[in-house]
Amino acid sequence: MARMHSRKRGKHGSKKPAKKTSPSWIRYKAKEVELLIAKLAKEGRTTSQIGILLRDVYGIPSALALCGKSVSAILKDKKIVPDIPEDLSALSKKYASITKHLEVNKHDETAARGLLLTGSKINRLVKYYKRAGRIPEAWKFDAGKAAFLAE
Repeated sequence: MARMHSRKRGKHGSKKPAKKTSPSWIRYKAKEVELLIAKLAKEGRTTSQIGILLRDVYGIPSALALCGKSVSAILKDKKIVPDIPEDLSALSKKYASITKHLEVNKHDETAARGLLLTGSKINRLVKYYKRAGRIPEAWKFDAGKAAFLAE
């Protein structure tokens, strides 16, 4: 897969197994995993943090293979989905941290370019999420809100 802003092809990463069946050694049932995912989400964990916890702490390699639904689909069914999607909030935090860095280091041109690229990614994601109905049509990205998220 090509990189977004660098014209490079990127590194080849590891792949998940081709068959999407749950291994026989998992001792959790699908209902238990769904309840566990809901509990972790109510504690304030993001979907990626939930996936990592399921893998590392509970020994569940794939919620999709076990439950037939992804973590985000399970959260959507239980109506625990956050207002702003996780990737958009992470990019907002990154935008705020780069802005904070540029206040101290005004001549850092590399960071200034990173700020522009991050802003472009945010605008692209906002356009997609508006089209998909995930965020309201009137929602706008605000750098002041981003600074609030970074603290």
